[in-house]
Amino acid sequence: MSTPARRLPSAPSARRASPGTSAPADALELERFLPYRLSVLSNRLSDAIAREYSQRFALGVTEWRVMAVLGRWPGLTASQVAQRTAMDKVAVSRAVARLLEAGRLSRVADKGDRRRALLHLSREGQAIHDQVVPQAREFERRVLDGIAPAERESLFRLLDRLDELELRAEAAASA
Repeated sequence: MSTPARRLPSAPSARRASPGTSAPADALELERFLPYRLSVLSNRLSDAIAREYSQRFALGVTEWRVMAVLGRWPGLTASQVAQRTAMDKVAVSRAVARLLEAGRLSRVADKGDRRRALLHLSREGQAIHDQVVPQAREFERRVLDGIAPAERESLFRLLDRLDELELRAEAAASA
């Protein structure tokens, strides 16, 4: 099944203003602005994967991200999940509440600090996780299929480096 071609954000036609309008000289060239490009790509990828699991399991993107993180690192607090995903704490808290109510997560008090609640996938949550993960991996494989293995390694090295540099820039800005 073929999918309709989409115009990439950096395509030359994306840079032109709509007929009858012109971009101000100081307008941010979004198609060359890294945060914008990464955000748009992330949203498109997340939405495409979500189509695979949202209706079948009644899961939203935020709920799935919480489940994916807890599948990889069980026993985190909601704050730690928010930190690992760079998602808003309130959004994570709401997703955790929905997942707890649906029986997809369990919460236990931390033995070292009874004020902290540690989160784990429940049996039902683990079963859903185990069904979604192969779908997510297959989608990733389809996306990366057009990239040579050496380019993939470079891509992930660059993403790791960008992560490092962002943390450094954020620290410098708050100093």
